[in-house]
Amino acid sequence: MKAIIPMAGSGTRLRPLTHSKPKALLYVGSKPIIYHIIDSLLPLGCTELILIISHEGANIPLSVKKHYPEIEIETIIQEKQLGLGHAVSLAKNYAAGEEIIVIYGDTIIGGELTGCINRDVDGVIAVKEVEDPRRFGIVHVENGVIIRFVEKPLEPKSNLVIVGFNYIKHSDILFECLDEIIGKNQKTKEEFQITDAFQLMINHGLTLIPFTIDQWFDCGTPQTLLETNRYILAKEGNHMTVPGSIVIPPAFISKDARIIHSIIGPHVSIGEKAFIEKSIISDSIIGSGTKVSHACIDSSLIGDNAQVIERPRFLAIGDNSSLNFEIS
Repeated sequence: MKAIIPMAGSGTRLRPLTHSKPKALLYVGSKPIIYHIIDSLLPLGCTELILIISHEGANIPLSVKKHYPEIEIETIIQEKQLGLGHAVSLAKNYAAGEEIIVIYGDTIIGGELTGCINRDVDGVIAVKEVEDPRRFGIVHVENGVIIRFVEKPLEPKSNLVIVGFNYIKHSDILFECLDEIIGKNQKTKEEFQITDAFQLMINHGLTLIPFTIDQWFDCGTPQTLLETNRYILAKEGNHMTVPGSIVIPPAFISKDARIIHSIIGPHVSIGEKAFIEKSIISDSIIGSGTKVSHACIDSSLIGDNAQVIERPRFLAIGDNSSLNFEIS
């Protein structure tokens, strides 16, 4: 079985981190986002990946091949950002007629995914109930079968949103439907949407069913990236010790990072060759090669090879006093 992973987006909501690194290679927990995605695919029998990237994402297949040498990789450049449906359509020459999984390149799904592979139907769409579905594609379900897809509805009639993991038994039909909407220049929200192709599949008599998942993390914003990091660290159960420092689990510290007289955690991920001294860091991701000195950091994303250095202060504060350094 082949997996198509579209990840050509520019990651604008995560800038400046994505100015110099594609979103798929940002760390959550102990490894990049794309590694978590691949690790979820391997138990499903996916050993062939089709990566849809931009020119700026050229390092993604190199990193994946180095870490997973046993996996076959095809790389496709999406020259223009014309939508998810367009991105998936580019894989036609590599996957037509195959069983496929389409999983979005910024989506981490927790829990068991083998239930998504149901060969008694034509396809399975992973979904999750959310309070506000207006930012997502949604499905309408009757008698356990999807009857309608709607992309980012202003007035949603369902709270079942598409989380970005889809199993398709007959990929040739999906590609035919994608070709049809692109040929007709049928756009939704100014892009070619894969949900419109799914709707065409239903219109042609195919059966697509929902599969409700427990945990879903969209790593598209700083807030959701930190939320994902918290989940992954708790799942990995990292309990680390550093002589002369305090590490509050869960936390991940790369083995070649240096930590001196600091308090790390909880929910902190520290990259390779980072240097942390006399600092307190919680709920944050610290990039590789970054130096943090005499700082208190919370709920933050610090990129690679950055420096955060605060000037040490001498304070003499009397009893029953309060001091706040925040700038309003």
